[in-house]
Amino acid sequence: MKPLSLTAYTATTCLGVGLAAHRAALHDNRSGLQPCHFETVDLPTWVGEVAGVDDHPMPAGLARFECRNNRLALIALRADGFEDRVRAAVARYGGKRVGVFMGTSTSGILQTELAYRARDPVTGALPPSFDYEATHNPHAVSELLREHLGITGMAATISTACSSSAKVFAAAARQIELGTIDAALVGGVDSLCLTTLYGFASLELTSPDPCRPSDVNRNGISIGEGAAYALLERGDTAGPGAVWLLGTGESSDAYHMSAPHPDGLGAQMAMQAALRSASLEASAIDYINLHGTATPANDRAEGKAVAAVFGERVPCSSTKGATAHTLGAAGAVEAVMCAIALADGFVPGSAGTQTVDPDIPLNIQLRAAPASVRNALTNSFGFGGSNCSLVLGVRT
Repeated sequence: MKPLSLTAYTATTCLGVGLAAHRAALHDNRSGLQPCHFETVDLPTWVGEVAGVDDHPMPAGLARFECRNNRLALIALRADGFEDRVRAAVARYGGKRVGVFMGTSTSGILQTELAYRARDPVTGALPPSFDYEATHNPHAVSELLREHLGITGMAATISTACSSSAKVFAAAARQIELGTIDAALVGGVDSLCLTTLYGFASLELTSPDPCRPSDVNRNGISIGEGAAYALLERGDTAGPGAVWLLGTGESSDAYHMSAPHPDGLGAQMAMQAALRSASLEASAIDYINLHGTATPANDRAEGKAVAAVFGERVPCSSTKGATAHTLGAAGAVEAVMCAIALADGFVPGSAGTQTVDPDIPLNIQLRAAPASVRNALTNSFGFGGSNCSLVLGVRT
């Protein structure tokens, strides 16, 4: 593919709002996980909750979009001057020539959960104020952003579980390459809800402790929420030191509904496709941001897959010990983590990890360290084997 510039990017997670908070946390090996006290949830687990989301209601003109997921989307949009950069792109290209591509897994399902609590005790009808289309509907966040930013170009929401907001980079890149748009707002938003927390607990996948990716004693995920964005444009707008999207790779192995292939075959295909797309050899990758959920099966399978493609040379880490697993937002959040690593010249550590599992044959970095990082790869693997890998790079 032809490289695309990330002319602006930002992230909001339990680590804080904006790049400065994430940069500081990554350099300091700091985690934002806390014991779960979300809503009425009664589970022995830790979560990555973004502080103060309920303190930022929708503006009056966007009141119909009122829900936690959309509030989080706007909080993140305003950070780092990102909204202004997108509006400038809309003014430069025209609203029809800018696309919106968002990833989410559960969207505003919390609003539906709250609506069911308020249903009519006689008829069971949901309250008249409940607006599925503008809240729970997966496309709600894309429509919110289009309406708020004056974008009239194509819009799409991808919901492929945990690979959702990595795949939006690939979808947008294809449309820019085809010439249907000149720029794209890409990203992902997912927020905490009862369905996700109790659902993963029912699968016995949540840890009672802060998650420990690749650790010999790992015992499950920590669920989080977050939002992250990037503005993709052709390279003629990029300055020195810009971060680039160099390649994308996707696969769908459909091995099992909720478990990865034991040898990570689908993951291997996605990483190999990303390298081909970027016209790079495996030896050119300087850092890998692992999917690294801290479940026994996922980390073991990803370890085999990465080792098969890259060997044991490349420094790897999972940043989910810092942010928790932000599910449909994870791909975009971790692309931004890679962008920070590329811009700052360092390899992030694996917060929470203490003793690396000897059965994971990778160069796992426990703590952040300075490094020459010119090309980075980030993995996002979803339930059902919906996999995506992205290659990002920086050029002086």
